[in-house]
Amino acid sequence: MPPLSNLAARDIETLVHPYMNLASFRESGPLIIERAHGIHVYDTEGKPYIEGMAGLWCTALGYGNEELVEVAAEQMRKLSFAHLFTGRSHDPAIELAEKLKEMAPIPISKVFFCNSGSEANDTQIKLVWYLNNALGRPLKKKIISRVKAYHGVTVAAASLTGLPANHRDFDLPLPGFLHAGCPHHYRFANEGETEEEFATRLAAELDAMIVNEGPDTVAAFIAEPVMGAGGVIVPPQGYFEKIMAVCAKYDVFMISDEVICGFGRLGTAFGCQKLNFVPQSISIAKALSSAYLPIAAVMIPEAMYQALLAESKKIGVFGHGFTYGGHPVSAAVALKAIEIYARDRIFERTAELAPQFQARLAALNTHPLVGEARGLGLIGGVELVADKASRRSFAPANGVGPRAVRFAEEEGLIVRSVLGDVLTLCPPLIISAAEIDELFDRLTRALDKTFDWVRRERFTEA
Repeated sequence: MPPLSNLAARDIETLVHPYMNLASFRESGPLIIERAHGIHVYDTEGKPYIEGMAGLWCTALGYGNEELVEVAAEQMRKLSFAHLFTGRSHDPAIELAEKLKEMAPIPISKVFFCNSGSEANDTQIKLVWYLNNALGRPLKKKIISRVKAYHGVTVAAASLTGLPANHRDFDLPLPGFLHAGCPHHYRFANEGETEEEFATRLAAELDAMIVNEGPDTVAAFIAEPVMGAGGVIVPPQGYFEKIMAVCAKYDVFMISDEVICGFGRLGTAFGCQKLNFVPQSISIAKALSSAYLPIAAVMIPEAMYQALLAESKKIGVFGHGFTYGGHPVSAAVALKAIEIYARDRIFERTAELAPQFQARLAALNTHPLVGEARGLGLIGGVELVADKASRRSFAPANGVGPRAVRFAEEEGLIVRSVLGDVLTLCPPLIISAAEIDELFDRLTRALDKTFDWVRRERFTEA
């Protein structure tokens, strides 16, 4: 391994990096990105990479968009900071809330601004609890998420998240957070079970969970339309329709976590539109500003707002909020991003490019290392397995996914490895047809290198 640069050594001595083995990282060091433009990022040596993950599922409009830069500078000069506490307000937050209400796929009464998907989902939990207190249902507080779900890393949002690494030794999840079955047909369907049958069983299991817990204690069900960090899991046919019926049966509030799927990722404005379900509230973040500045929001229905109104009148205050929630510069950038999405037909372009992206993704199913390549719109997951026939995974200690990520970097492509050696893809929505082909050409070469390495290491042997 080559010696670390001065900058890399300084990084190791000053930063704690999320989602790393912190001990081995001290040896490998960081990949330091110096600049970026379009769909490409460049390291400190000037090497270009296709940013196949749009950063972290977020830079939908790519890098270096001058319109977003200029609107940020203009707003910073005009009003660099203002808050929404105690009745203060400002134009960008008002206009952005109006725009979000206008484009929402469900009737929305109000918008609550915060800074990240984790904060949005924490807020969802608090609002559901507040709602049920206002309605005189103090026991109706349990929240159901799903195994392999990802809803954030703050204490409550991490309790929603259904990934072991986010719970282990953090003393999570908190009591009152439940996890229903993961809708991944490839991994969890019974032998011979069709997608429809699998979806029916999952809905029946959710029904049984609610009955077992007591319907008067279960408040909400939260779901990503397509599960992201859990491995890009696309639900089976009819899944959400069946889940919605169960939630309606027991008056369980349904939340769509659109932090990844919102703003065009699946070829529709919101993921729930693509997956054909109607939530009662929605969490948004990431592509809301194309990640140029932190901003997130909860889209609140009228019934919930009326409960907030009544309870805050009784108590004397709605005691929740964030210093930077609805920050004027972030809101101005988000407004411009939404304008660009509409003007440049970004959602429609995504829908037009999706068949090519998904065809190239599906072609990877023939690769000897790939158990399942899956996705929807411009998002994809490539699950690596030790044995295709039995679907046997590699031992985590083999580090096959992380090694594939490094081979991809050699090829000038940034991807991510998540739970169970799944390589994830989520390129900027401005990617072209030619760039999609180049992305998959580079990924294929990286998979070939990984397979050769796996055979040399004998990791495919049972």
